[in-house]
Amino acid sequence: MRYFYCIWVLLLRSVSAFGNESIDFNRDVRPILSDKCFACHGPDENTRESGLRFDEKAGLFATLKNGSTIIVPGDPEASVLIQRIIQSDPKERMPPTSFNLTLKKSEIETLVQWISNGAPWQGHWAFIPPIRPDVTSVQDKNWAQNDIDLFIQQRLESEGFSLSPMATKETLIRRVTLDLTGLPPTPEEVEAYLNDTSASAYEKLLDRLMASTRYGEHMALTWLEASRYADTDGYQNDRLRFMHVWRDWLIESLNNNKPYDEFVIEQLAGDMLPNATLRQQIATGFTRANRINSENGAIPEEWLVENIVDRVDTVGTLFLGLTMSCVRCHDHKYDPISQREYYRMFAHFNRVPEWGVGPNDGNSPPFIKVPKSWPNLSPEEDRAITPDPIVLSNEKYKGVMRPQLGGPRTIMIMQEMEVPRPTYLLQRGQYNFPDKSEVLQPGVPMALHPAGTPEPANRLELARWLTDDNHPLMSRVTVNRYWQHFFGTGIVESVENFGLQGDFPTHPELLDWLAREFIRLDWDVKAFQKLLVMSSTYRQSSLTTPEMLARDPENTLLARAPRLRLSGQQLRDQALFVSGLLHEQIGGPSVMPYMPPRLWESVSNEVYNQGGGIDLYRRSLYTYWRRTTPPPTMTNFNAADREICSVRTIKTNSPLQALTLMNNITFVESSRHLAERMMQEESTIDQRIRMGFRSITARLPKKHEVIALSEAYQSFYEQFQAAPQSAEALLHIGDSPHSTLFDSVELASMSMVASAILNLDEAIMRN
Repeated sequence: MRYFYCIWVLLLRSVSAFGNESIDFNRDVRPILSDKCFACHGPDENTRESGLRFDEKAGLFATLKNGSTIIVPGDPEASVLIQRIIQSDPKERMPPTSFNLTLKKSEIETLVQWISNGAPWQGHWAFIPPIRPDVTSVQDKNWAQNDIDLFIQQRLESEGFSLSPMATKETLIRRVTLDLTGLPPTPEEVEAYLNDTSASAYEKLLDRLMASTRYGEHMALTWLEASRYADTDGYQNDRLRFMHVWRDWLIESLNNNKPYDEFVIEQLAGDMLPNATLRQQIATGFTRANRINSENGAIPEEWLVENIVDRVDTVGTLFLGLTMSCVRCHDHKYDPISQREYYRMFAHFNRVPEWGVGPNDGNSPPFIKVPKSWPNLSPEEDRAITPDPIVLSNEKYKGVMRPQLGGPRTIMIMQEMEVPRPTYLLQRGQYNFPDKSEVLQPGVPMALHPAGTPEPANRLELARWLTDDNHPLMSRVTVNRYWQHFFGTGIVESVENFGLQGDFPTHPELLDWLAREFIRLDWDVKAFQKLLVMSSTYRQSSLTTPEMLARDPENTLLARAPRLRLSGQQLRDQALFVSGLLHEQIGGPSVMPYMPPRLWESVSNEVYNQGGGIDLYRRSLYTYWRRTTPPPTMTNFNAADREICSVRTIKTNSPLQALTLMNNITFVESSRHLAERMMQEESTIDQRIRMGFRSITARLPKKHEVIALSEAYQSFYEQFQAAPQSAEALLHIGDSPHSTLFDSVELASMSMVASAILNLDEAIMRN
């Protein structure tokens, strides 16, 4: 017992006898081992100390040469792991003091209690195919609308929480309309829903929204961020490219409710499908959406590697929920993925006849010309097209061999080389240090692949492997992102990381139930999303109490509906929509709406050529996205930068956001047009305020709200009457002319009231 402090001996025994019995290995123990032990005793063979591996059962329960055992089930005092972490001698204590990874007292107590309970071990939950759990019983039989609610309700009842009442019909129609279409409901739609007292009123509302073409446009936004879609190549030159046809395909596929497994297969390998169509070929633009370097001194071999690395990392994040990027240089420090396995994934994408560097403007081969009739194609059109062979020419740029560029009616797609390039493990991830001792064949991480079954040997087989019903990650990762879309936070908060360093699910049984239900629905996205928004969990009120906030400030248990700030795209689109300015043309090339002056020039020699007419009022989905200078309104509200695959952004609050909503040309112009609508449709100031308020919030304002806004109108009126030139200046902001039917001072005053309503907390939030 010389290794123990007396106090720790007493603690061990007290914890063993009286500690918490509900220790779960995956939830409570594995995160401690991962954080504090895996750096030296994890999957990475190159950094593993003393040959000890704690991420596998055999290693964690191993007997050492001296006869001692790392973990002795039921006996923490005899377990070497416990002896070393409480060792009094700093030289003997683990983790080493130089690592700055000292265990907390609570963590030691958890390990002790786990061992005392018999040290039950489990494989990592995310690497085990989900099994549909039984639905639990609950006390209150009247709250649940579907099985989702039963899982949520059981947890709430076990924690002693009461359930929230349903949201008002006005709140609910605004919430679900924003979530499904990205736009608020019109007053007429609100009125119709309020007047529909049938039991199926809400379901009919959902069916109408999901049938709208606005649905596909809104749902495309998160996929554009995940696919790193942009209208330029990125890096310093950041030259233009033409990929909007793929965005058209994306919106069309979402509106047509393409089954998710087909949706994924076509984007990864549509060109390899038997009798592939032009649409399936265009779908592979997803895999070509990575950044491409067009610098004069760029080395093609180096940037070819970077292109492929991006695709592997995107597949890892988007479909596996794993951090693959670190495996490029070495075995994963936490997850059971080796560097060799990384380059076997790499091999799937190392068969595309691309040059590595891009042209100075335009698309990089392989690309195809899209018929002028797109998207209305005849049967003959679009059959798949064989890309032109790559023609390299010695251009003026220091002799660099560059591919010919593609024009505005082309799109970059995937294509298999007749003779694949050999793939080697790249030492330290460097393109010019290949380990040529072995040519690596395409494959996948074995921790995710059933033993004894053939591994996928090409992109098409890889895509089918991902969408196999028994894949441990694909369905979980996907339903978790849908949950994030509608509830603000995933059941696994780290939606990009289901590995050992990721977050444990708040409701693991529900996550597995959802994963299996999505598969049971044959990957029907609209049917699955309808299941989510039909639930009582989704339809709850977002109102809370001080007690509820104190007990569950992050709303982890979902005892209330979350309040979510609208995205930058939604805020801009909402303003344009309620003002009547929004032009709802679907698809086509990206447009250039208002931009702060000289913003592009501040970072490059490029000049921003602002559009005119309807281009200023298209949905934000179609806004031109330059990677080095993305639209500031979107980035101010935490939009992803489109540099790499992004599936989760962290919401921030800053003064710039308020300044944007008050002063940005689009919002000022929209406020003026909303004011014109208010003045055209209603006669009194109070009536006009009620009309504008309802257009934005879906509800009628309360008496004190009308009074406050009426007083604001009078104040603005007095200011503009004293300085009519200020009213004229306000009315001339934006390219659209202002109405001459109204007195300038009155219109300017009502414009400020409309702006105030658009800036209400209730207007910028989804309640």
